Amino acid sequence: MFNLVIIGAGASGLAAAVTAKNCLLLEKMPRVGKKILVTGNGRCNLGNRHVRAHEYQNKDFAAPALQAFGAAECEAFFHSLGLALQEDSEGRLYPRSNTAASVLDALRYGAIRAGAEIKCDSPVTQIKIISGGFLLNENIKAHKIIIAAGGCAAPAHGSDGSGFSLLRGLGHSIVEPKPALVQIKCASPLLGMLKGLRVRAKILIERDTQVLRQAEGEILFTEDGLSGIAAMEVSREARAGCVAVLDLLPEYSCQELMRLLEEWQVACPEYNPAQLLAGLLSKRVAEAVIKNSPPRRGGTNVPGWLTTCKRFCFSIAGTRGFAHAQVTAGGVDVREFIPKTLESRLAPGLYACGEALDVDGCCGGFNLHWAWASGVLAGQLA
Repeated sequence: MFNLVIIGAGASGLAAAVTAKNCLLLEKMPRVGKKILVTGNGRCNLGNRHVRAHEYQNKDFAAPALQAFGAAECEAFFHSLGLALQEDSEGRLYPRSNTAASVLDALRYGAIRAGAEIKCDSPVTQIKIISGGFLLNENIKAHKIIIAAGGCAAPAHGSDGSGFSLLRGLGHSIVEPKPALVQIKCASPLLGMLKGLRVRAKILIERDTQVLRQAEGEILFTEDGLSGIAAMEVSREARAGCVAVLDLLPEYSCQELMRLLEEWQVACPEYNPAQLLAGLLSKRVAEAVIKNSPPRRGGTNVPGWLTTCKRFCFSIAGTRGFAHAQVTAGGVDVREFIPKTLESRLAPGLYACGEALDVDGCCGGFNLHWAWASGVLAGQLA
């Protein structure tokens, strides 16, 4: 009987193996850490200086792991594996090599040095609770197990939701998984003229006038929707029937915009709306705004195109789904686990970490940081 078996050799599973020592690490894919290689466009944004202040989903549950594994601890952890980190101006942490492969190599070698026995092409399809521990696939016995099988995002790299089935089979509840940090699909004839343009804007996801989520930052117009960091950060609430509302000039109120444009109209009376907007928006964006604007309403001096600058709306058709998502929103209900240990309240000896738990963050290295922090905690205590 093994003392500890870790199911899943992705980010959190490898971190757990490094700290647990002398464990069996099972991975269903032909190689470990495949998803790590595609993070950060191959550069691997692996952490963030501001992780402890970040507004994670279920932040209170995640707090003990993140308090124990902040930016300094993240740097020390990878330093111990022979990997140097560097920080950018926004606090994002990257490997000094700027390659995700070096992160994976450091983790894999670290797990081997810690005595982990790694078996690839080894999916776990069934777990039973037995006397003194667990029985996996009817032939592997373990005193304790860590489920680090990820969520549903990027199934081509190994995260297909199978870990949720294992947890459900052990009595746990699963909060409905949804794709997050993914491109939003929209239905609008304007996308043809906007494709490839980037703007800095505020984006709100609304349904029946209720704001479900909002963010501010870069928006990229694509041929079938919206991408960019801000769009991806609100994508967890994007579904058919909702509207993506862009405030293209979030630094101005409607009143401030009106005063500014009135000044320009006095100074440049010959200017048409497109020329007036040229000082605020790129030409193609201004043209799309004007094309999509209602006429001036009676009894008001506010032109329709000014209102559209503050509410540039796109009907949402959905998202590009788990196949293109960076992370899973949802997962095993964290109320069924102990925050300080990540051990199951329902099945003692069972631990979970990483994306298997209903914890996720925004772009910027926050999700990988949670993977390391939760993996290290689960590995140490299991």
